[in-house]
Amino acid sequence: MDTLPEGFLNDLETQGWAYCDTLICDSLRAQLLDIAGLFWKRGLFHAAHIGHLATKKADPVIRGDQICWLDAHMPQAAIQDFLAFATHLQNTLNATYFLGLRSQEFHFAHYEPGFGYKKHLDQHRNNPHRKISVVLYLNENWTADDGGELCLYGPENTPIEQATRLIPAPGRLVVFRSDLVWHEVLPGRKPRWSLTGWLRDDFLLSNG
Repeated sequence: MDTLPEGFLNDLETQGWAYCDTLICDSLRAQLLDIAGLFWKRGLFHAAHIGHLATKKADPVIRGDQICWLDAHMPQAAIQDFLAFATHLQNTLNATYFLGLRSQEFHFAHYEPGFGYKKHLDQHRNNPHRKISVVLYLNENWTADDGGELCLYGPENTPIEQATRLIPAPGRLVVFRSDLVWHEVLPGRKPRWSLTGWLRDDFLLSNG
């Protein structure tokens, strides 16, 4: 598998986030979008929750996506290819930064027009195992006029508030620190598809 671009790793180290539009080939992106659409038609998606364990609840005003968890044993070749890439990413980050990453969790995410996800951290309070967030955009095409940007913020109580806005361009892969980078998904003007998840430092037993 190809080596990750040096600039990609440097950006993750120095600013806490990085993105690249060429790490995932377009044929794999298209196959993953087809699978997500098939799972959607089969009714395998459900409303995403906010909070953790006893505090979990669905609140579409705060978080408006529908999700479908991936399983490492799913037979679709495209899913296995993506999970192999995620393992390569995990191993590279471990070798470079000694993060102790041990497991992954990923889901397809679908936002209907007008829905987003308010500013938040991915690492749950009192559950610090999510270390690196990973987002792959599956949309066929997207322009700035379509909205739905990912807003990444600088650390709280610093002069840098909003660090950048990234449109969910086809095949764009974004990674960021789950414990440090506050972020927000702005509402879009058309359906928005992604494959989203986390690299963790524990051995994940189940999703949810």
